[in-house]
Amino acid sequence: MLFFHYIFLHFTLIHTKAGDGLCQTMGDPKYPLFSKDGDITIGALFAILSKETLPSFQFTRKPQLLSCSSVNLRDFRMTQIMIFAIEEINRSESLLPNVSIGYRIYDTCGSRMSAMSATMALMNGPEFTADKICNGKSPIHAIIGETESSATIILSKTTGPFKIPVISHSASCECLSNRKIYPSFFRTIASDYHQGRALAFIVKHFGWSWVGTVNSDNDYGNNVMAIFLNTAQKEGICVEYSVKFYRTEPEKLKKVVETIKKSTAKVIVAFVSLVEMGLLIDQLTIQNITGFQVIGGEGWITTKSLITSKSFRVLGGSLGFAFRKIIIEGFADYVIKAFWEIDFPCLMTERNSSQYALTCGNYQDLFTLKNYNEDIPEQRYASNVYKAVYAVAHSLHNLLKCKEKEGCEKSLTMQPQQVVEALKNVNFTLKIGDRVWFDSTGGAVAHYEVVNWQQDSDGSFQFKNVGYFDASLPPDQSFMLNPKNIIWSGGQLERPRSVCSASCPPGTRKAAQKGRPVCCYDCIPCAEGEISNETDSNNCKQCQGEYWSNVEKNKCVLKVVEFLSFTDFLGIVLVFFSLFGVGLTVLVAILFYNKKDTPIVKANNSELSFLLLFSLTLCFLCSLTFIGRPTEWSCMLRHTAFGITFVLCISCVLGKTIVVLMAFKATLPGSNVMKWFGPVQQRLSVLVFTIVQVLICLLWLTMSSPFPYKNMKYYKEKIILECSLGSVIGFWAVLGYIGLLAALCFILAFLARTLPDNFNEAKFITFSMLIFCAVWVTFIPAYVSSPGKYTVAVEIFAILASTFGLLLCIFVPKSYIIIFKPEHNTKQHMMGKKNHIHTEK
Repeated sequence: MLFFHYIFLHFTLIHTKAGDGLCQTMGDPKYPLFSKDGDITIGALFAILSKETLPSFQFTRKPQLLSCSSVNLRDFRMTQIMIFAIEEINRSESLLPNVSIGYRIYDTCGSRMSAMSATMALMNGPEFTADKICNGKSPIHAIIGETESSATIILSKTTGPFKIPVISHSASCECLSNRKIYPSFFRTIASDYHQGRALAFIVKHFGWSWVGTVNSDNDYGNNVMAIFLNTAQKEGICVEYSVKFYRTEPEKLKKVVETIKKSTAKVIVAFVSLVEMGLLIDQLTIQNITGFQVIGGEGWITTKSLITSKSFRVLGGSLGFAFRKIIIEGFADYVIKAFWEIDFPCLMTERNSSQYALTCGNYQDLFTLKNYNEDIPEQRYASNVYKAVYAVAHSLHNLLKCKEKEGCEKSLTMQPQQVVEALKNVNFTLKIGDRVWFDSTGGAVAHYEVVNWQQDSDGSFQFKNVGYFDASLPPDQSFMLNPKNIIWSGGQLERPRSVCSASCPPGTRKAAQKGRPVCCYDCIPCAEGEISNETDSNNCKQCQGEYWSNVEKNKCVLKVVEFLSFTDFLGIVLVFFSLFGVGLTVLVAILFYNKKDTPIVKANNSELSFLLLFSLTLCFLCSLTFIGRPTEWSCMLRHTAFGITFVLCISCVLGKTIVVLMAFKATLPGSNVMKWFGPVQQRLSVLVFTIVQVLICLLWLTMSSPFPYKNMKYYKEKIILECSLGSVIGFWAVLGYIGLLAALCFILAFLARTLPDNFNEAKFITFSMLIFCAVWVTFIPAYVSSPGKYTVAVEIFAILASTFGLLLCIFVPKSYIIIFKPEHNTKQHMMGKKNHIHTEK
């Protein structure tokens, strides 16, 4: 209800006064902290004092003016550099030669309320016509300020409808680049668009993928943090927490400190205004929170007042962007001498006491800085104010058509819009070497130094230059860092690590943890046959063709080629038994040759016996062709040699079996069988049986011969080098023919097993054929199911086993009689007491 009464009385008063058509100031006037009259007036807003004390609002008396205290050194230096620049221009004979520049500088106390009050005071002023009628003109031609982005937004929106140009020296919010909303806004500082992105690149450059962020809850902090977070996301940087607070919110500040304390991220990105940063440092120092690498924006990183022995424990090693150091000649001497003697208001007693009687109390805090200028080299914002003053002067110089000897045309009237247009065309170089111009958004080109908080051996603190960022250069040259010169948090020389999960080494891939940022992951080893040859690989790559992953899973190497070699243990064993069989066969042959005239050797055609021993030797030797690296020739040789030698062997055994049967038939009365199967027929039968197998082999080799084949289907991790059969029909035809002869031999031997004889060889032939057939029947499933080189081993085993079976069953009994029972090696014993059968060659 009180509010509506206030509104009603307010509009009633306005209506009453408007009816009079006269102008008068309502309420107590707000006077500038520093002012000077001139032909042209430049206004300025600085937060010279930083702490504001609100008056009592008890509505029992008229509210008092806001009171401010605690000097903000940075903004005070900006005030001084502005006055210094104006006085420098006023002394110049080339720039505005016959025009004097005045100024009106207001203190905003770092308060938006005071800033609004100061803005209205700048725009209105006390000037009226003689009849107290508003003259309709702004008393100022341009405004320099504000320091913070939020206050600058208020200022620009307030002055915007009146086309009064505003040139800020430190408001870097990207939002101010919108020319539709802020058409008369300019700044001698670069937009935060570059700073937010560049800080993300620094974080990426040092491999920090897990960070926390803190920002001021104002336009500056929120906008630049949004730019940083957007860029960080694109660069694969994860943010553990993003918190913000404002200087008047102590509870939020406590929550921010608690969040930092509990975090696992070791890097903090702080886009915080100077006042908020001071409050944050105080809390971190009180709670002794150390061990964090802080990355800061230009708003606080080079503020000398923040760096103390206590704060250095918390923020030592901090990195951030800062404006270049620019030394302005004469300014360091000016701030301790000429300023206090000439331009400081309270020392000028001739001024109107009515205006200054109540204001000198506001200057008391400034006297403490009268003889102090050690901070001047680090006052990086001061050059921006210097540029802003000169930019206004050059635009007015062009508008007034000034000439060095003739002066300026003072009679020309200037509208604020004309000053705005003139500022757009400003392009000049200062004596300090910097070029001043404004881009299409009204801003300056981004050019930063990368500074590092370091402590010298003498205990003093400094901001060490360790790199730069220059947006005017090509992208590949715009950013440079020198990590060797950086001292990290805690005075460490080794770069800190800040990751949610350790890097996945080559040979593994990243697997995201459910419900957590993408930077939090587990390292999963690549599967067999897959590799990753880089750190933090998202996927494993499949090895192609003849390649397979190595043990570390970081390289595709040629697959192991497996075949039964002579150096394998299994190969050595098989070679041993093969050669042992050859040696045993040779010994039997030697024994039989030495005893070739004895009845037991001569019995049952000794010629076939020697031919059988020769074929058994070939059978033992043919197994060696299955060992070693398969080649085109070895593949053809091994199967044909096996087929032909075994047919030769079985043919000999078959011939011996037929001889036994024929010999028995020949003893019957009237039988003349032996003449039909004598020695000649025996040789021909062996030859015919063998030639048939030779023809089968030739047909096999002609149509589709065996060849070396890399089998990659059975094992994924290795290649089985084997002999492909070529024609499967050819292989089974060779094997089938051997089986047919063996079966026939077994049947005939089985029929002759009961023939009367003290030494009936048919019994042993039957037993040898039984072993032979059993071996090759079991060979078939074993051959089909055995993997890799064991397939060849099974085939060799079948060859050796069947060969040993023939050798031992047929020749060992005879050898035993020859060696150990020589008395039985007689014709009488061989004939026995019954009707005996004896067939000699």
